[in-house]
Amino acid sequence: MAYKIAVASSDGINVDLHFGAAAEFLIYSVNDQGAFELSEKRKIEEVPAGEAALPAGTSDSEAGHGCGPKDCASGCSNGNGGGCGAGGPSAKVEQISDVRAVVAAKIGFNVTKALEKKAIATFDVECPVQEALEKITKYFYSVDNHIRFRK
Repeated sequence: MAYKIAVASSDGINVDLHFGAAAEFLIYSVNDQGAFELSEKRKIEEVPAGEAALPAGTSDSEAGHGCGPKDCASGCSNGNGGGCGAGGPSAKVEQISDVRAVVAAKIGFNVTKALEKKAIATFDVECPVQEALEKITKYFYSVDNHIRFRK
């Protein structure tokens, strides 16, 4: 089964960016045999909080986000990983929702939960991109082909 992996890297050599700090992700395509190659550099479009998902004239509390302007100023997140409105982590998650896994130096709790809701695996590692991809593709190959990890 072919799939994609998103990697947060500042130089393309090391996994060295936190999920929230990544302005772009390296998207690697993995084929059925577990071989991977860089397929694109996906620039993340910044979406100001509250602009994209809400209809014009609708506040966060009216849209069912459960927080008002006072709560948003204090950093309301109501568990969805995105804060109030559509900006922040949830907008970033939506832009990489076609991948099977995300690799970053650090991925926060709320972002991890938002990715899990989309069945996207997360890996917090700081190592060379090549090493991370080799281990992750080996893991997914074993899972997909029902190969035991221990003998």
